[in-house]
Amino acid sequence: MRPERQDGTGGGGLLVPMAWMYAEYIADELLRTGDLMEPSTLEYRAGRDALALTIFLSDGSVADALPAARLDELRLLTAYGATWCGWVRERLGALDAAPAGGTAGPDPDLALARAAWRWLEETELLAADLDAIAPPPGEPVGEEPDVEEAAQVWTPAWQLGLPLGHLAIHLH
Repeated sequence: MRPERQDGTGGGGLLVPMAWMYAEYIADELLRTGDLMEPSTLEYRAGRDALALTIFLSDGSVADALPAARLDELRLLTAYGATWCGWVRERLGALDAAPAGGTAGPDPDLALARAAWRWLEETELLAADLDAIAPPPGEPVGEEPDVEEAAQVWTPAWQLGLPLGHLAIHLH
């Protein structure tokens, strides 16, 4: 969105990423009302970015409060699994291939969405390893030297953020 001059023509100023900022605002509100995580944590950022990316890529946003149908759509889109990653890659690819809506230069919304996706994919966070909570069937139960460290694993940020966002939607 370009700032407008008095006569209604484009001012040629900086592009403002309104769609991305709105998606990020909605995601932040969902996470804050769910009160699942401190806003200063990396896990919170992962949840906010995953939710904002989902909102941004899912055919636009709604101006007022999220209606029930929209929440249901977000619930389905954030259901945990590898299909979300494929969906994000597909949607970003489609947006990359589409012409830039009559603007000269790169789309600032898309640039921020790409940056969020890159962060979610490339950043690894230390998380609980759910497979390490109980030994696999058939293995002897023994004391490990550092059980707490063994029960943690480095995982891509989206794998923590997506379920956090999904739960925030359920709690909304």
